[in-house]
Amino acid sequence: MSIVDELIILTPIAFALAMDCFSVLISSGITIRKIKLTHALKIAIAFGIFQMFMPIVGWAVGFILQEIVMELDHWIAFGLLTIIGIRMIRNTITDGQKIRANILNNYVLLTLSIATSIDAMAVGIGVVFLEISLIMAVILIGIVTFLLSLLGVFIGKRFGHLFKNRVEAIGGIILIGIGVKILIEHLT
Repeated sequence: MSIVDELIILTPIAFALAMDCFSVLISSGITIRKIKLTHALKIAIAFGIFQMFMPIVGWAVGFILQEIVMELDHWIAFGLLTIIGIRMIRNTITDGQKIRANILNNYVLLTLSIATSIDAMAVGIGVVFLEISLIMAVILIGIVTFLLSLLGVFIGKRFGHLFKNRVEAIGGIILIGIGVKILIEHLT
């Protein structure tokens, strides 16, 4: 697979994964009275690092299971992306269950960073089966997450009440679309 093909697949995935962080940070940004650049950088770095780490964990799991499920790889990628996408869309409907706490608290920051990066682990599993560069996936996912997280904090502070959960729903729809595309390509 060429670098361009990998970027075409990975870029929307990176943005879709980052939308989960972005939406959490928009809602968290609403609750922060005074946000400093150092706080925003700390938050964005935490979210970016966990989004980079989880695909590596998923890749390791997928690599171990690769021979067992090689014939089912497109179904696995489709299933994982669809489940993640549906979960993201469902989260927009069940807004009342979302965590709303002080994101500047280290424990809260760590918890939210881990919770929003679990989806990236599933993407890491898919990377094995799609034979995409893990390094490119990790770097792209980390950079996009860092930038959107940084942006999310400031947008949340300024305009969070306008966006609410729409961003996460869009990310979910994108992931489902990528899963359908992968399935169609392998079945035809």
